[in-house]
Amino acid sequence: MSGLDHVDLELLAALSADHRATVVALAERLGLSRNTVQARMARLERTGVFLSFERAISAEALGFPIEAFISVTVRQADLPRITAELARVPEIVHAHGLSGPVDVLVRVACRDTQHLFDTDARILAIDGVERTETSLVMGEVIAHRVLPLMELARRER
Repeated sequence: MSGLDHVDLELLAALSADHRATVVALAERLGLSRNTVQARMARLERTGVFLSFERAISAEALGFPIEAFISVTVRQADLPRITAELARVPEIVHAHGLSGPVDVLVRVACRDTQHLFDTDARILAIDGVERTETSLVMGEVIAHRVLPLMELARRER
């Protein structure tokens, strides 16, 4: 969303610093009225600035410590149907359509390596999936973040 102004960016930075802050606390911190903060938060949510809060829940804490990326090559004409079928695989926590030799990159969370093997087999069994390639996640070297982008956007304004 390119329509973020200085106040929106300050509000988002304050939320990044303390994601549990109340509207009243944010208003006080930013020197704004509670109604202004509440209206801006509602607009930010309505326009898709906030992503799923599920991202902050650990798959490992739920009993799924093994994560992997599975590169999926598909018949292009079947991509919409295949995507719908992939969405029904509960182990898939994230998926992206790509350009290049890989069509879809999915991130999966599994209980153990046998579960990963079985999950990959279920993906490969979807009609139209031509091949998969699995890469085990060894560790997260940079966690999901947008704060550096917010800082860049704030400097550019």
